Amino acid sequence: MNRYVLGNFAPVTEEITAFDLPVTGKIPDDLDGRYLRIGPNPLGLEDASAHIWTLGEGMVHGVRLRDGRAEWYRNRWVRSASVADRLGEPRRGQVADERLDFAPNVQVAGHGGRLYALIEGGLAPYELTDELDTVGPAALGATEQGFSANAHSKYDHATGELHSLAFRYGADFVQHIVIGPDGRNRSVTDIKAPTLPYMHDFALTEHYVVFYESPMVFMPERLATGVPFGWNRELPSRLGLLPRAGGTVRWFETAPVMVGHTLNAFDDDGTVVVDVVVHPRPIDFADVGASKPVLERWTVDLAADRATRSLLHDRPQDFPRLNGRFGGKPYRYGYSAAAELYATPSATEPDRPDEGFSSALLKHDLLTGVTEAHEFGRDASAGETVFVPSARAAAEDDGYNLVYVHDRDRGAADLVILASQDFTGEPLARVHLPARVPLGLHGSWIPAA
Repeated sequence: MNRYVLGNFAPVTEEITAFDLPVTGKIPDDLDGRYLRIGPNPLGLEDASAHIWTLGEGMVHGVRLRDGRAEWYRNRWVRSASVADRLGEPRRGQVADERLDFAPNVQVAGHGGRLYALIEGGLAPYELTDELDTVGPAALGATEQGFSANAHSKYDHATGELHSLAFRYGADFVQHIVIGPDGRNRSVTDIKAPTLPYMHDFALTEHYVVFYESPMVFMPERLATGVPFGWNRELPSRLGLLPRAGGTVRWFETAPVMVGHTLNAFDDDGTVVVDVVVHPRPIDFADVGASKPVLERWTVDLAADRATRSLLHDRPQDFPRLNGRFGGKPYRYGYSAAAELYATPSATEPDRPDEGFSSALLKHDLLTGVTEAHEFGRDASAGETVFVPSARAAAEDDGYNLVYVHDRDRGAADLVILASQDFTGEPLARVHLPARVPLGLHGSWIPAA
């Protein structure tokens, strides 16, 4: 049986709107905004045994917090043309090429007062309303060469700009796109990538754009599978540094590994420090949970012209996040989800265990080397956490960690709010949602202001 259609990987089949959600504990009064997360949620499964989890149509799940209350919960499919057609609804806007149209499922992010669902590989973003309804395809980051803002776009708090490293299936170059607060492109830089690498994430420092080439490359012969990537053992892995002020890329060879996600990067007295989640072996997109990624620090010595690796923590983990105000700067704290597949016998169907992914969040103190774990228990599964600074923001970790956690007893999710400075303590609040939130991908906190 395909584990990615079981337990909390299984898609939900209904869109729900609920108001005045019940809460255990107390929601901090300074949380005023929306916690949103997106992920694959296939609209019907024709062949569950062959289903690839990452190829499900995107669904956004959101909770509105204000004045110590949880005002609403909503979940909505992104209405790509095909989703709207299958739901019997009018299409939202025009798509340039229906072959490249898909409901984004990787990242949901705000920029310039607008909300976007993002994907990768040259597929278009979609704009959403504040209530998560679909406006239509968006031109965010669109370039003359057919690229657009990619998933894992990075917001620069210093400039108000949104940076994107965009790749397109089959193209032998990628583009670094800088989008101003008004939503218009400020600059577009082409970067040669003749091996056609899968560039899922990147990093920013004050002076550099940091990106990664790995042996995971585009393979046209695999297009029919829906995941046209494979591992080319003949290729090395490389880290590239593109000066933000302009100039040529400097390349540094590393061991043949794949960088999944970036925690952060910063410049440090002649070096560039990059903290990344690394997959030491080829990842199988049909079974992404089988990988055992770990957190590493890569240090680039600019004078010596070399990059070195060191292990920060060996517990399998993914979806790293930090206090966004420290993005691209020296920092102390990072957060991630333990990446550990497990199966727990189901009370109702003993032969079909509940499948879970993570039952813990991790807080890394990169100054002391101490890692704390908030364990939710074997019957829970948690996704990516988002850090939200408190209104007083007296220290880097002065704030809250928000995360959806599956409550197996209720068969539904809680939005759990932790005090980041009391990471292993009891949650400040649990917002009890009326529906299950399947394990998904990336989320954002969208402040009301």
